[in-house]
Amino acid sequence: MDSWFLYLIRTSSGTLYTGITKDIQRRFAEHCGGGAKGAKALRGKGPLTLEYQVKTQDKSSALKLEIAIKRWPKHKKEALIAGTMALPDLPS
Repeated sequence: MDSWFLYLIRTSSGTLYTGITKDIQRRFAEHCGGGAKGAKALRGKGPLTLEYQVKTQDKSSALKLEIAIKRWPKHKKEALIAGTMALPDLPS
């Protein structure tokens, strides 16, 4: 089974970006590089910091978490980063 990760990146202005990947170090470097492989939403917003990462069961779980967390208000994402809030249980 492949390992997938959910991650949150903070921009220099404090905005949080949520994404998924199989390789966090490679993906973060792509975002920081600002090239064609990095997210358009992060270009020119550096320096970037990787604030949160968690391994998921599979790609499907990672996608479901990404969708759920992207709908959260910023204060809930900050609580997740701080460790005062847990990830939601996902339906099978």
